[in-house]
Amino acid sequence: QVQLVESGGGSVQAGGSLRLYCAASGLTYSYHLMAWFRQALGKERERVAVISPNDCTTLYADAVKGRFTISRDNAKNTLSLQMNSLQPEDTAMYYCAAAAGSLFSIPTSPDAFPYWGQGTQVTVSS
Repeated sequence: QVQLVESGGGSVQAGGSLRLYCAASGLTYSYHLMAWFRQALGKERERVAVISPNDCTTLYADAVKGRFTISRDNAKNTLSLQMNSLQPEDTAMYYCAAAAGSLFSIPTSPDAFPYWGQGTQVTVSS
């Protein structure tokens, strides 16, 4: 079955950096759109960044544009999220998600992604 396993979360001070990783198995990775979502306490899950299956076209939420970078390695079935200039409002559980399809065929809603990891916590203190 499909497995997505995140790692790399932790606690940092404002202005710091973290890099998240997601290892995928059980799916044809190069056919899948990959995304990072986050969910803060009491808030809805939101898509942070998404990357297309093959040409690595990316889209970012306005809140993270210029600070976060999503990347993928189709040879290793891995996904990464480099997060710089972290702010307390970036504190959330971060999830890796996958959906078969192209970048613009998949809506931004979490419901459009059938495969999810267990999440990794990111905490940013001021």
